[in-house]
Amino acid sequence: MNKRDQTSSWQQWLQYPQRTLFRRVLFQIHLWSGIGLGLYIFFISITGSVLVYRNELYRAATPDTYISASTSELLDDATLRAAASLAWPDHELTRMNRPRNRDQAVEITFESEHEILTRLFDPRTGRDVGSAVTTSYMLVSKLIELHDELLAGPTGRTVNGIGAIAVLLVAITGLVLWWPGVSKWRRALIIRKDVGWKRLVWDLHSMTGFWSFAFIFIFALSGIYLCFPESFHALAESLQPLTPENAGERLVDDLLYWLAFSHFGRINGIGLFCDGPGLCDQAVKATWALFGLAPAGMFVTGAIMWWNRVLKRWMNS
Repeated sequence: MNKRDQTSSWQQWLQYPQRTLFRRVLFQIHLWSGIGLGLYIFFISITGSVLVYRNELYRAATPDTYISASTSELLDDATLRAAASLAWPDHELTRMNRPRNRDQAVEITFESEHEILTRLFDPRTGRDVGSAVTTSYMLVSKLIELHDELLAGPTGRTVNGIGAIAVLLVAITGLVLWWPGVSKWRRALIIRKDVGWKRLVWDLHSMTGFWSFAFIFIFALSGIYLCFPESFHALAESLQPLTPENAGERLVDDLLYWLAFSHFGRINGIGLFCDGPGLCDQAVKATWALFGLAPAGMFVTGAIMWWNRVLKRWMNS
């Protein structure tokens, strides 16, 4: 292709991208990869948005502190262990934890061949007063494990990393496809009135993708890092090797630090850039949760377009 042809192709892309072969091919790649990854994207999007509030969920799931109402003397460790072992004779007592408040329930952990249990015991009567881990607390933990590792351990984390790479590529192709031409790009930033439902769905998909691209890019890139941290650290070392002079001051370390915490928009349970609980904290988390839902919404609108453009025509043929 000579220089004149290259200029002509570039001008056509700027003015009428829909007419270019490149866009038509890219559209098919984006369409089918989006459909193929759709349920995964939907699932990761929903669980990720919920887990922005992980700390709040854990606090809500944590049972109220049990305080003994008995007037009996506090049981010593040996007596309490004996009472606990009598309550769970088929399990081995492996750990006991007394809180600072001597009237607060004592956590005792038991193990058997098939399970590990942590129970609460009254420090004065030796009575089993319930599980130290509530069902709701376990559900929150499982939700985190589901989002991080798909309940499959290291293998699931690897699959998640590959999925994040695919999502990143889908997002980049989507941004390229968003470009409607020089004369139309402003209209592609908003939802137009008085259009048919098919065009409305397209506008929703296109507009959401454009305005949420930066967040989706961060979610995907940070997800890749959290799944394959060794590769990122190796790259950082090659770009800026550690020396006695730059220890603790490397730019690459700062970038990886912020990349990790940007995934859920919080550090130690507090929203990024915020000093503590309050309006800033809640605003940042709400923003992350809202944009975290964008991929799920785009899957829904994309699936509707796929149904109308592909599946419906195939069924009617």
